[in-house]
Amino acid sequence: MNCGIVGLPNSGKSTFFNFISNSKVLSGNFPFCTIEPNYGMTKIPDKRLYELKKIVDPMKIIPSEIKIVDIAGLIKGSHKGDGLGNKFLSHIRETNLIIHMIRCFNDMNVLHVEGSINPIRDKEIIDMELQLKDLETIEKRLNNIKKKNEINRSVNTLQKILSFLKKGKNIRMYPFQENEKEHIKDLQLLTVKPVLYVCNTDEKLNDKTNFHIKRMKKIVEMENSILVILSLKKNCISYELKKILNESYKLLNLQSFFTIGKKEIRSWTISNKCTAYEASSVIHTDFKKGFIRAEVIHYEDFIKYKSEEKIKKLGKVFLAGKNYLIQDGDIIHFRFNR
Repeated sequence: MNCGIVGLPNSGKSTFFNFISNSKVLSGNFPFCTIEPNYGMTKIPDKRLYELKKIVDPMKIIPSEIKIVDIAGLIKGSHKGDGLGNKFLSHIRETNLIIHMIRCFNDMNVLHVEGSINPIRDKEIIDMELQLKDLETIEKRLNNIKKKNEINRSVNTLQKILSFLKKGKNIRMYPFQENEKEHIKDLQLLTVKPVLYVCNTDEKLNDKTNFHIKRMKKIVEMENSILVILSLKKNCISYELKKILNESYKLLNLQSFFTIGKKEIRSWTISNKCTAYEASSVIHTDFKKGFIRAEVIHYEDFIKYKSEEKIKKLGKVFLAGKNYLIQDGDIIHFRFNR
């Protein structure tokens, strides 16, 4: 699972990428400073690890991680290949979540490709380019079906989504009926991906910036998305970064389970509705091959009783089979045949 950082050139994408992934990629005052995507891993902040550490006192703790991708800036006409459009769009296809950087800061020394600060306009440029590419993709699929004279159950769904896109709406807002998503699964559409919006502001907000932010909040609420306000000019943005990472984790439909011991406490990333059998392979494929059972302690019980031995005596450790659905924060020990 990975998050792609997108936005117009000079919106702060590469600077944000450096902050969030502890990297040192080039960021410059010119369009397309980023050409090829930059990849980095970032740790997901989870205070539960530190609560467990107080009890277990391990040698180290290892948080969950997700991949972050810094993608080249988009301009008008990218869907036709203008600028680095085709590369940009192909890189977005590979992501599971879009972090959309929107410029709200004023800086005469940092060029704006559109010539002025207007966050709503900038957001709409990105939206339109992605929508136009999705229109092209769906129309191509419908034409191929027509040429082959196929009887295809996806046609009705594709036509409805096409009409929805033509109204300037992103597919993630489309009211999908049962099984309709299956008809577009292989198309790798761009506007179906969840989006987290980040407004990059000046250190001190003025009335004009506050006006832009209020408008952005209304639009983002209508999309049922998330908006985070930060200033990359500040030295301390740890709270905002934690919020972005935690919200990204949720939007990706991810959760964590823990393994504990004196050597290490470790957080493992799995999808929601993941079974014990599926989760075992995240640690090692041998666990899945020889799966016997999972011994599970709920996080809340471990924090309450503070002793694995006491928890066992109280009958709070339970044995789970292959089909047990992992709960976020479960502490698990897998038994398997070697």
